[in-house]
Amino acid sequence: MQAKIFAHRGASKHAPENTMDAFTLAYQEGADGIETDVHLTKDRVPVLMHDERVNRTTNGTGYIKDYTFSQLKKLDAGAWFSPDFAGARILRLDELLEWIDDKSLYLNIELKNNKIDYRHLETIVYDRLSNYRLLHRTILSTFNPISIKKLKTLNQTIGTALLSSKRDKNLVSSAGQLGANAVHIKYQRLQQKLVNSCHHRDMAVRVYTVNKPKQMLHCFRTGCDGIFTDVPKIAIQCRAQIKEESM
Repeated sequence: MQAKIFAHRGASKHAPENTMDAFTLAYQEGADGIETDVHLTKDRVPVLMHDERVNRTTNGTGYIKDYTFSQLKKLDAGAWFSPDFAGARILRLDELLEWIDDKSLYLNIELKNNKIDYRHLETIVYDRLSNYRLLHRTILSTFNPISIKKLKTLNQTIGTALLSSKRDKNLVSSAGQLGANAVHIKYQRLQQKLVNSCHHRDMAVRVYTVNKPKQMLHCFRTGCDGIFTDVPKIAIQCRAQIKEESM
């Protein structure tokens, strides 16, 4: 089975990350899936943004957890990237789920709970996915091992991935003990031995964030199960090249 290409925060090289513009572009370019990040607002609405603060990608300041959703949606989440995207909004998770429902796309949701412990984040996100009947094509990833355990109490079979950016010789065994179905690793940590170890345990391994063709080709040649990229169109071309090489 060929590696899946997940658009990292959407096609975020060419549109403002985690906005509908970025997700739509990724779909048009042929990505296999969408990767996004979820935080909770003050009124416990799951919203899509990478950072804990709104400063970098909007015209606002402060922590997401201190805003209600009605306050957040008044912020401009596109002008920072380009005047062409002025007026783009911060999205609720439900808006993405409604959009993705009739599309043949996988979904990777990173629970952003490694710095802020959002109460009941796992249950809230799980319930939304269940409501839209998208559990079967969703992976829930997190740097927080406790979060993996919480997810497994909700559903033993849901796709879960332990994220890691550091060198960790016990990563695969640790993820397996938590009940994770996959590990998601930084490109610099990719080794054939790790891929083989994951597959031996029936676990997937996916790599982030891979934007250079040379790196993409290396990932695909290891037999990894997926990559996260800001440029899905280029990744698709590289994957096609690998397919031609094997014919």
